[in-house]
Amino acid sequence: MVEKVNPPVSARSYGQFCALARSLDVIGDRWTLLIVRELLPGEMRYGELKTSLAGIATNLLADRLRSLEANGIVERHLDGAGVVYRLTPWGAELREPMEALGRWGIPLLASGRGDDAFQPRWLTLAVPALLRGRTASPTVEAGIEVEGFLMVVRVDKAGPSAFVPAERPSTVLTASPDTVVGLATGTVGVDEAVTEGVLQGDASPLRAIFPQRQ
Repeated sequence: MVEKVNPPVSARSYGQFCALARSLDVIGDRWTLLIVRELLPGEMRYGELKTSLAGIATNLLADRLRSLEANGIVERHLDGAGVVYRLTPWGAELREPMEALGRWGIPLLASGRGDDAFQPRWLTLAVPALLRGRTASPTVEAGIEVEGFLMVVRVDKAGPSAFVPAERPSTVLTASPDTVVGLATGTVGVDEAVTEGVLQGDASPLRAIFPQRQ
């Protein structure tokens, strides 16, 4: 059964009775999906969002967060140190279409990073998207550390996922962003990645997670 959601709260609307048009009424504004991308790995504070989203104006970030809250995609709550933002369950369902869009855009990365900003946490969306279709039973997982950011990549019967772990896993590969993307696309082999980076623990989970070099 499809959950009923109130009509989108948006200053601008396509005015079309179409699921795609109404989705774009809610998430089609500049920066909106990038805020969702930031929150997919876990909750963040306003200042953390501002720092990670280099280039967004403070008033624009506040406006986008208000819109996402009003539309039931983001919620905020208090912890011991103040307000944090996190995705609602409905907001978290944006992961699948965003992964698909990320896969579609891979050819656009061929020109290289250049002067573009990069945050390692963005890999929690990119790596599962690139590993789509891979399954494992029993479940296999390994840590990937990039520029001080640690995530766990897991593959199980349902497919791949990535998240920020509560504890450091037994296998952790520390590598560059390019190496991690190469592992996920199959253009860099595990042995090569281990040689270029630093491995803690056993490499066998990495071999089970990542495809053979193409």
